[in-house]
Amino acid sequence: MADALVSPLVGAAFWVVSGTLISYSAKKIAKENDPIKTPLMGVLGAFVFAAQMINFSIPGTGSSGHIGGGLLLAVLLGPYRAFIALASVLIIQCLFFADGGLLALGCNMFNLAFFPAFIAYPFIYRVIASNSPSPGRLAAGSITAAAAGLLMGSFSVIIQTVLSGITELPFSTFMTFMIPIHLAIGIVEGLVTWAVLSFVSKTEPGILSVQQTSVQPRFIFAAFTIAALMVGGVGSWFASSHPDGLEWSMAKVSGKEELHRAEDDKIHHLITSIQKRIAFLPAYAFTASEKTVKKTSSSVSPVNAEQSASGIIGTLSVLLIAGGAGLALGKKHSPPKHS
Repeated sequence: MADALVSPLVGAAFWVVSGTLISYSAKKIAKENDPIKTPLMGVLGAFVFAAQMINFSIPGTGSSGHIGGGLLLAVLLGPYRAFIALASVLIIQCLFFADGGLLALGCNMFNLAFFPAFIAYPFIYRVIASNSPSPGRLAAGSITAAAAGLLMGSFSVIIQTVLSGITELPFSTFMTFMIPIHLAIGIVEGLVTWAVLSFVSKTEPGILSVQQTSVQPRFIFAAFTIAALMVGGVGSWFASSHPDGLEWSMAKVSGKEELHRAEDDKIHHLITSIQKRIAFLPAYAFTASEKTVKKTSSSVSPVNAEQSASGIIGTLSVLLIAGGAGLALGKKHSPPKHS
């Protein structure tokens, strides 16, 4: 979500909600003391960051979407680590690349991380897939839960815009476009999630267990690190140029892909100016103007050095921040003393 879709009151409220969820998750992680899954937060968060850079086209709509990654992280890390890892991804996107509004950051964390981690994973995926999922159960659980999580997040976006008084996006009309397009995106995310989980189940099945495991998943560390760098550095060249599901829905309702607040809105102006100063690779490019020029270029080659640099920098940043958070939380746990 962009800041223009959120009022200061709604934005601040969800900053508090998401901040509380981060604090709660951190306390739960410190108590669980899982020495295997906690270090995975960095590498899996980096993989999701890289994967989110690839927008895939939705046939017949002129729209595109990208995976949220919340369900994938929840299955592999558990809900608490998943929430913090995905929050790290969204913070890096917002502060480094001006992707998503700073005022709307709390909303984005809630919409993309809360629903898949705390609702779709325990109440849909776990019920369908069970503890030792067969290939069929793994597929059904992945697709159903991923689609449900994304639909809940998209409905939350609608509620937040209504609460913010965005009259250009009336509730019923906005929902008519948002829900179907995000259902399609959710199904694709479910297929991607299923493919990744199938790979993990064949290589390191212990990671999919809800029980703690003492097996060090060195192959998974290496595989996801390499995949993250390759996807972020090269795969992002081939992302769809179509507007994403939210922009597409907004355009269908209001006739504009972006909404802008009045110039005299001091709070939005202040927050936007702060974000512009912090973001050193806005729109995943060295400068926003250069990005615009490249989009209109007729160059045949898909090679984009700016996109590669952004992907690699973002991937490594999430790896360090989410991984560092995992290490810090792991150290907070003090093992019981033996007499």
